[in-house]
Amino acid sequence: MLETQLSLRIDWSELDAFGHVNNVMFMKYVQAARLNYVEQIGLMNLYRSANVGFMVAEAACTFKKPLHFPGSVHLVTRLLSSGNTSFVLEHTITNGDGELVAIAKDVLVVYDFSRQEKCAIPSSIRQQLV
Repeated sequence: MLETQLSLRIDWSELDAFGHVNNVMFMKYVQAARLNYVEQIGLMNLYRSANVGFMVAEAACTFKKPLHFPGSVHLVTRLLSSGNTSFVLEHTITNGDGELVAIAKDVLVVYDFSRQEKCAIPSSIRQQLV
């Protein structure tokens, strides 16, 4: 099963009035990790060639510990489950010291943008998920 990793630098502009990384930024980090994952499984190439991509049906984040500047954030993304038209990703988020700071989850629906409807996960993508 494919697992992707992504490391990002925390920018000072990502802090809130309380001096820690704003919760909205966690979702931005997750978005970057999600895109990294779908690129690795070939879904972005499929979008460019056949107009089949994905839509986020659900996104959630459980915060465990604050992030601070300066520093870095590391995301490990893995498949939790898959169905006929959707799959679930889990993102484990740690700080530069390797401490768990959050766990996020996405439900992605494979979507045919030409037909404007969800569709079955193509076999070429499903092969990458297992």
